[in-house]
Amino acid sequence: MTEVRLSGCAGCIGSDRPGYVIAWEVDGDRMVHAWKRCPQKCTAESRAATIARHRQRRAEQEAEATRQSATPPAQPEPAAEPRRPAPVQQQVRRPDSPRPAAGFRGRSDQTPSRSAGGRVPASTAPTAPVANKPRRWPAVALDHTAEGWTLDIEQVPPPAGTKATDWFAWLGTGLPLRIDRVHDAGRTGDGIVCVSAAALKALGLPASFPTTDKGLAALTKKLSTAAASVGMELSEEIGPIFHAFRRRGAAGGPKSSLRVVVTPWLGQGSEKQQVTGAMLAQLATAPTGELDALTLARRIRTYVADLGIAPGITPATTSKLLLDAVRPRFEPVQDDEGEWHSRLREGALPGGDSVVPPAAGARHPLTRELQERGEAVCEEEDYKYWSRPLTEAEAAMPYAVACDVCASYLSVTMSLRLPVGPLEHHADPVWDTKTAPAGLWWCDFTGVEVDPLLPHPATFHGKPPTGPGWYATPTVAYMVTEYGFDAATITDAYLSPLTVPFLKEWTIRLREAYKRVYALLGLKDGQEPEEFLAAYESHKDLAPQDAERTDALVLAGLYKAVYKGGVGKWTEGAAHLDEETWLQQIVDNWSYRPEVRFTVISAARIANHRRMRKTYKKTGRAPFAINVDSYLYATEEPSPLELLTPAENGKPVLGVLRLGIGPGQFKHESTIPMDAVRLLLDDGEHPSQLTHDYTTDASAVAA
Repeated sequence: MTEVRLSGCAGCIGSDRPGYVIAWEVDGDRMVHAWKRCPQKCTAESRAATIARHRQRRAEQEAEATRQSATPPAQPEPAAEPRRPAPVQQQVRRPDSPRPAAGFRGRSDQTPSRSAGGRVPASTAPTAPVANKPRRWPAVALDHTAEGWTLDIEQVPPPAGTKATDWFAWLGTGLPLRIDRVHDAGRTGDGIVCVSAAALKALGLPASFPTTDKGLAALTKKLSTAAASVGMELSEEIGPIFHAFRRRGAAGGPKSSLRVVVTPWLGQGSEKQQVTGAMLAQLATAPTGELDALTLARRIRTYVADLGIAPGITPATTSKLLLDAVRPRFEPVQDDEGEWHSRLREGALPGGDSVVPPAAGARHPLTRELQERGEAVCEEEDYKYWSRPLTEAEAAMPYAVACDVCASYLSVTMSLRLPVGPLEHHADPVWDTKTAPAGLWWCDFTGVEVDPLLPHPATFHGKPPTGPGWYATPTVAYMVTEYGFDAATITDAYLSPLTVPFLKEWTIRLREAYKRVYALLGLKDGQEPEEFLAAYESHKDLAPQDAERTDALVLAGLYKAVYKGGVGKWTEGAAHLDEETWLQQIVDNWSYRPEVRFTVISAARIANHRRMRKTYKKTGRAPFAINVDSYLYATEEPSPLELLTPAENGKPVLGVLRLGIGPGQFKHESTIPMDAVRLLLDDGEHPSQLTHDYTTDASAVAA
């Protein structure tokens, strides 16, 4: 990053900040700036000279911008890459970098003038991206053929030679590789270079990651020496994934940082390195089963275009990274002395251990203490292995159809108000269904009458509770509005002073990505039930050469893992850590909030129960067994079509079981012969274990 300063104080260019200079930093294609104290006093002559220089420079830059706008881009973007147009964003830097003063917005192609009030006139405020703006890519594949180096992005120049020093010199030349921020207060990410097996051979590096200490030491020395020769450094541990970077001011070139993924080495190395590279190994696996650098780079670019971030170590950590990217916790702020600091943004989750005894998580010492004393803890979970005896009519039906809820959590997190501040204890709290804050409530549902053919709404096992317990706000609201629970009997609560739907942006990214990849697989919103069932039956039947749909299928699985793992991340157990380390590193972190997980799961379970109950009231059909998102219904035909609620007055009924790929809708998982179901129920087993043993037409899956 290059720094350029305008001479003279800020008062010389018509600003309201006399005694300051504007410090500019050129960051790639744009300039960012901040006020710094002027080292010298200004005179009338210096002010006049500065004004003249400023006007001349601005005129030259405006002329250059006009010329570039009239010139078509020399490097057209490849049409095959799915990318969303980047929003116009305010120039915001990292908290430790110089930043513009409040109300000051700049463009990369001109020095903005300021009015007497210190604001940029509307005519100069940026409203569109700068013409011919250089493009950056999240990832590129480096391959080698008989003709030399090849890259799957033509605009990225190749290395000059095949020596390791040539390679590191190339990595440090300021390649157009970067993951752009998705929020003004966020951070950019390092671009990724995916190295192929042929490229490894050309560089003289081993085809497999060394398995001995001697081999690893030799590899580390070779890479470190080559990197140091051009002013580059490597991450502390060399593995299938490592970072190559150059510090500001180091010899050899500009400050740079890239992530290097040696594709053939994925799945090798230490146990930690294998875990770290597991998601990338999934992305790198071609239809042939081989680890392919071109496949990996292509899928990473699509992944970043969809979610805005690169894949993390695990789906759960990726979810955390996504939330922090779309809703950063900190923002930079300038104090009265002109220094910049970071502060917690409004509505952001604070750090520190904020757990309360009823919702401390399964591993927490507080939970063990309560359980040892026989006291209740919050048990808001998905339905687990609930079943009931078949009715006479159900037992006479030949089939059991298993329907699976699609993206259950995503169906509720968009507008779900979640606890932000630490939970505070309230004795005899006042309940208001419309304004009830997020938190936990001490309720006794034992006397509440519920539907006999449906699982109990408030318990994960589906059986009536045997005493009072701690329940999340969505559960209590449902019991109050639908079953007449008397909220005046609530004696205690742990409530958040601030509740915010802080998973909204997270949900939008994941929902759009989820829908996009499934649309490529032929599953779209608004399909008729028969059309959807046929499309779902064949959506995995792909030709190996169909890269777009093959990629979509892989990404669909990863996106599902992100939102599922993300909900579990709020109560991370981290079994590999001892308890003291776990309490310090995990529980003390902002992302350890068991009450958030309980609230999301409560809302999802209640939403499913609401659909199930309304379907039952409209059609008389109720599930006889549920496990998590799998619902089993007795049917006359090996299809869920007969479970659908008929239209009323020519319009579809809302809030009932619907077939589709959208979050909260149902897909056909399998059809099980009722004889097999009865045998399991008679033996006290749960019939959901048969869902993977039969196809959708009730045929047994070949062993």
